Amino acid sequence: MFARPFVLGCLIAALLPDALSAQQMAQAAVDTAFDQIAQNVGQQGLTVVASIDHARLAEAEGVQMPASRVLIFSDPTTNTAILSSVLRAGLDLPFRALAYDDDGKTAVVYTGADFLGARHGVTDAGVLDGFDRTVSHAVAGLTDAAVRPAPTEGLTTDYGVVELQSAYDFRTTVERLKAVIAAQSDTIWFGSVDFSADANALGVDLLPATILLFGGPKPGGVAMAEFPAIGLDAFCQKLFIFEDDDGEVFVLFNDIEALARLHYGRSIPPHAILNQRLVSGFADAIK
Repeated sequence: MFARPFVLGCLIAALLPDALSAQQMAQAAVDTAFDQIAQNVGQQGLTVVASIDHARLAEAEGVQMPASRVLIFSDPTTNTAILSSVLRAGLDLPFRALAYDDDGKTAVVYTGADFLGARHGVTDAGVLDGFDRTVSHAVAGLTDAAVRPAPTEGLTTDYGVVELQSAYDFRTTVERLKAVIAAQSDTIWFGSVDFSADANALGVDLLPATILLFGGPKPGGVAMAEFPAIGLDAFCQKLFIFEDDDGEVFVLFNDIEALARLHYGRSIPPHAILNQRLVSGFADAIK
C-alpha cells in the first residue's frame, strides 16, 4: 500500500539535487561574467557606484528569481560630455551592465550609445563613440555569455520616462526625495552621483544635476522574476534630479511597464503597481 508514494518520493529526491545543481551552476556562470565586467571596469580606472546582486537580495526576502547582477560604474569625463550636450540624458548615466541567467544561458546586456541617442536625442558623434568604446571594453572577454546592447527597436524620444516638476529648489528637492526613500521599510539605498560636482571638478560649469540609486529587493524580485533583463534599467530605481536654464527643477525616473515591454514585449500587474507607488510617493514629496 505504500509503494506508489514511496516511488514518487524517491523520484522527487532524485530530481531535486539536479534542479539545485542547475540553479547553482547558473548563478556561478552569472557570477563569472559579472566578475569579468568588474575586472574590466577596474582596469579602465572607472569608479564603481553600485554593485547589486538582485537574486541573492531577493532570496533573503523569500523571493525566487533568476541569477542577476548589475554593475553601475562612472567616468566623470564621459558623464560631463553627455550632460553638456543633453542634460536629460542623465537618467541613463552613469554606465551600467547586467549579467543574468536567460533560461539557462548566461546573458549580458548593457546600455549603449544608440540607446542614449534614441531616448534622449544625444547626437554628438564623438561623445557617443567615446561612450561606446568605454562600455565595450567593460564587457570584453565574455566568451561564455551572449553579450548585447539594450534594445532600441521601438525606442523613441523620452520613451518610458516619467517626469515630475518640483515646487522646491534643487537642494530641497533632493533632500525631500531622499527622505521619502529612507522612509520605505522595504527599500535599500545604493548610492548617488553628483554630476554637477564632478563636472565642476573638471572645470566645467553644469546645471545642478544628480542621480539617486535605490531599490526594494522583495518587490523588485517579484517584478524581475520573469523579466530579469529589466534589472539593467529599472532595478535599481533611479531618480534623476536636475535644474533647467529657467531655474525650474525636474525629476525623471523610469516607467517599469514601458521598460518591460521594451525588453520582453509585455508587462505584468506588479510592474503597474510599482509604477503607481513611485509616482504617488515622489509626487507628494515635491508638490
